[in-house]
Amino acid sequence: MSIDVMLVVLLSALLHASWNALVRSAEDKFQSTLRVVCGAGALSLLLLPFLPAPALPSWPYLLASGLIHVVYFTLVALSYRHSELSFAYPLMRGTAPALAALAALIVLGESPTAGAWLGIVLICSGVLLLSGVAWRSGVLRPASLAFALGNACVIAAYTLIDGQGARLSGHALGYTAWVFFLTAFFMLGLAAALWRRTVLKPGPGAWRTTVLGGLGTLAAYSLVLWAMTQAPIAAVAALREMSIVFAALIGVLFLKEQMGRLRLTSVLLVCLGAVAIKLA
Repeated sequence: MSIDVMLVVLLSALLHASWNALVRSAEDKFQSTLRVVCGAGALSLLLLPFLPAPALPSWPYLLASGLIHVVYFTLVALSYRHSELSFAYPLMRGTAPALAALAALIVLGESPTAGAWLGIVLICSGVLLLSGVAWRSGVLRPASLAFALGNACVIAAYTLIDGQGARLSGHALGYTAWVFFLTAFFMLGLAAALWRRTVLKPGPGAWRTTVLGGLGTLAAYSLVLWAMTQAPIAAVAALREMSIVFAALIGVLFLKEQMGRLRLTSVLLVCLGAVAIKLA
């Protein structure tokens, strides 16, 4: 992997952790998440006229991805409602590769390699340690833990859906833009059903969250897709897991979260486990 591709992947990881930090720092987590989604959807709408339309066989995957991303973003908001970034983010992003590997074993009968099993053990150890540290410090809430781990399952699911859908679409970037646009459309419908007239409430930093958060999530995914065309997918996917470390650092430096040795160790275990699975 060349240095320029490596820097692009690291930028993608930083952008992903950053928009999550925007949601975590907001007073109303669901409103903030909705703004991020709408920002990404609006930017995607501007790009769609200049991108090839996805091939017809990919549209069932597109619709399924848009719907499951609504669940994903909703669980992001719920996870951050009572959890710190440095706790919820590693659980959501780091546990997903282990769940995907186990799902492949159970559903498809694909036996993980030795490296994948090592990654699963590292992730499980990190999750247990992270939960134990949170429990000892009195900040562990069962609901937040359930939301974060549930979202890891959702991430594993949409990864499989988008992997197949992007292949069938004939144009990965066009497929991605449609996913973000449909997600925004579906989430606005959900918000309208919940809040009626006050779908997007104005508030402090609303435009910042919409523009920066929307650009961050769209750019993060687009950059990593580009990197996968320039370097081995496994290497790109593994380096992308640095977002777990970035999220922990952002939590400490900007959100003033506490990061003791045990929590730092657990975050690194989850990150190393995710990398091991991606490289296996």
